[in-house]
Amino acid sequence: MADLFIPTLHTFAMNNIFTGSSGLFRFRAVPEVVMATAKEVDFEKSTIFVQYWHGLFCYEKSSMEGESRFPMTEEGRSAMKKWLESNI
Repeated sequence: MADLFIPTLHTFAMNNIFTGSSGLFRFRAVPEVVMATAKEVDFEKSTIFVQYWHGLFCYEKSSMEGESRFPMTEEGRSAMKKWLESNI
């Protein structure tokens, strides 16, 4: 099983979309950030929407094989990584 790199929660809290791969396995993680205040992210209410596919092509040219939503917490980040690695 491949060990995928998943960025820190801070990366997602800044509304950064992350794409990664392992061989022909590809995935895209999109943060859905809820703000607690003007400057503070509500991590308990925020989520990360993840989709994956296999193939040579980019996200826009591919058919998604699976998708899921995870809480923007360390537990959610860990669950997302396990879910992705189980689908490689």
